[in-house]
Amino acid sequence: MQFKQAKKTLTNDAGTEGRKLVVLTFFTLSLVTTFLNASLAGFFDFLFIDFDELILAGLVLLFSFGLTVFLTKKWIRSANAAQLVGKDMNKPDYPSIPRSGGLVVAIVICFALLIYIFLKTFSLVGSPSLHVVEAFAISATVLLAGFIGFIDDVLGWKEGLSQLQKVLLTIPIALPLTVLNVNQTVIVLPFLGTMDLGLLYPLLIVPLGVIGSTNGFNLLAGYNGLESGMGLVIFAVFSFTGLLVGKLWITFIAFIVYACLLAFLAFNWYPAKVFPGNSFTYAIGALIATLAILGNMERIALWLFIPYFLEILLYLRARVVDRMGDVQAFAKPNKDGSLELPYKHIYDTTHIAIWVLKRVKEKVYERDVVLFLIAVEALFAVSGVILLL
Repeated sequence: MQFKQAKKTLTNDAGTEGRKLVVLTFFTLSLVTTFLNASLAGFFDFLFIDFDELILAGLVLLFSFGLTVFLTKKWIRSANAAQLVGKDMNKPDYPSIPRSGGLVVAIVICFALLIYIFLKTFSLVGSPSLHVVEAFAISATVLLAGFIGFIDDVLGWKEGLSQLQKVLLTIPIALPLTVLNVNQTVIVLPFLGTMDLGLLYPLLIVPLGVIGSTNGFNLLAGYNGLESGMGLVIFAVFSFTGLLVGKLWITFIAFIVYACLLAFLAFNWYPAKVFPGNSFTYAIGALIATLAILGNMERIALWLFIPYFLEILLYLRARVVDRMGDVQAFAKPNKDGSLELPYKHIYDTTHIAIWVLKRVKEKVYERDVVLFLIAVEALFAVSGVILLL
């Protein structure tokens, strides 16, 4: 009996690791495809960077990936011991899972940026960087956003900050970026082209972009691997765009985030061993706005945020039109792990995914919903690159 039980356990573990390997391979291939699809001029420009620069970039990326893996394992054990856990609402037995793992991602991103700044500032490797100030501003933005998200995590998703409090607390996150863009007045919008907004750009558009991205990215969440997977698609596009427009420092930062997200996804993919929490969604949402603004990529960023705009509209429908209160994205799990729509009407983008998938298959599972939404985001990414770049 013990031998059979052990064999069954090993088989289940092997299956889980196999699924993780498939997911990691998928996103790694998407990263490679990003390079291969870049314009030849941009790609060769990247290759002819000083060899020391390439070594530095490679070491920082490996550091980011490895440290994320190491600290996430530590976080899972510590969070379990401290009872910093949350229930997985899309599982029939509602297991308790360590939460706020996204704080690790935010910290590692900042560590990687600070190490890069140190090496470049003292010319230990390569030439001094022209974007040290921007890198410091990005670090400050990520730390502020991650800290505010962690406060919300600690208070709990039901007893935590109200939506108004979340919006107000994200205003300071925009200050570093507002100061950096004080002399920038031009924005490029999808299908509208270039617009000169004067002081309205740094004083109004930049804060609105950061606040909207931070809170918007936080809304489309709650399923194993969803936040990490969507982030991987977005930052793959940012890295590709950076190559095309010759802003390699944006590409490098996007790769750092990509490496951290890829490492974290190994623990967050179905069945998740850790939840990202608001510390993750706030930090990554703020980082999306920051790179889009500093890299003049607002147009493609707005296009990639179409699923999040839909999420906001559905949320407003629930709160304002149908007066349903604070509806949740979680589905109603069956005993076999399949999911049902939790409400009579659709109030979340994940509910749309369940509704569509049920038209083509009898049973819909959590990973089906996540893969569907990631595929939709990938389609927006490809179409955005074709139409807008």
